[in-house]
Amino acid sequence: MAIKSVIISGGGTGGHIFPAIAIANAIKDAHPEAKIIFVGADGKMEMEKVPQAGYTIVGLPIRGLQRKLTLKNLAVPFKLLASLSKAKKIIKQHQPDIAIGVGGYASAATLYVAAKQKVPTLIQEQNSYPGITNKILAKKANKICVAYDNLEAFFPKDKIVKTGNPVRNNMVEIEGKRAKAFAHFSLDPNKKTILVIGGSLGARTLNQSIQKNLNKIIDQDVQIIWQTGKFYFKQIQSDLAEGLKSPLVACSEFIFEMDLAYAAADIIISRAGAISVSELCLIGKPSILVPSPNVAEDHQTKNAMALVNIDAAVLVKDSEAQSELIPQALAILKDTERQAELSKNIKTLGIPDAAQRILKEIEKLVG
Repeated sequence: MAIKSVIISGGGTGGHIFPAIAIANAIKDAHPEAKIIFVGADGKMEMEKVPQAGYTIVGLPIRGLQRKLTLKNLAVPFKLLASLSKAKKIIKQHQPDIAIGVGGYASAATLYVAAKQKVPTLIQEQNSYPGITNKILAKKANKICVAYDNLEAFFPKDKIVKTGNPVRNNMVEIEGKRAKAFAHFSLDPNKKTILVIGGSLGARTLNQSIQKNLNKIIDQDVQIIWQTGKFYFKQIQSDLAEGLKSPLVACSEFIFEMDLAYAAADIIISRAGAISVSELCLIGKPSILVPSPNVAEDHQTKNAMALVNIDAAVLVKDSEAQSELIPQALAILKDTERQAELSKNIKTLGIPDAAQRILKEIEKLVG
């Protein structure tokens, strides 16, 4: 059965937005005539990223409660009511065959209205510990696509299907790119290489850990590809002017060619956001995860532990990173058996066709 109209809702972070775009791309490839409308939250990241990917997005005025006491919280109920009213108009106008929620405030309003209007709904949960929006929506959703096992405690078991997280394929296709990667970063293909990624904005703890231990890395004749994030780059350039001149160091604000960075790496140091973890499982290289302590319900630690529990990654606590992170990385680089074990175990978790699996569930619901 052809899919004619789809609403995809959610956002707030790249971890919600990029899977949503990957799902949209899979639908478009299989059903070129389908009309796909995104619904996001005004002023949030999706309002910029979704149009860049070639899709139309409508914004809702919805906002979440601030954790600290603030007058802004008084406006939240009114914004919710306005968002529900606008979502109702969007559903009425586009008559979707299905509404898909990827997490975030906008998906709460959109999928709630869609379910009330008897539109089939599907949730895609990226994390090993669901967010509050998806926990609430799960009661009414027809299908819940997950990336981790053991989510029956949060969702009705008969609605769950394990599909994995859809990732951007160009990021994880690294086969045959090793020589090109070392040429791109002006590094030596015969030396061991650490890749450090803290997201596009950067991760203070990861940056401080590298700053403190950069000489240790250089002294071991180990190379580093280091994405600082835009908030920290200028300060690091100023603080480490001499160290950054080393031919062993490739430091930049942002890495656009992530496939080449992954291809060059012998070991990867990363935060533990759901999509980062899904990419690492497909890359299949030894990884050290430093979960961010600044995310709701400590999602990242739970994501990381899903790997650590089967010896598929090493966890270093954010509070211990400055002293522990680089010594651990250097120790793993010297231990080929440990590298092989971590690599073998993390590969068992990779699901390369996640977007196609989600598409099948969408087609079943529409059909």
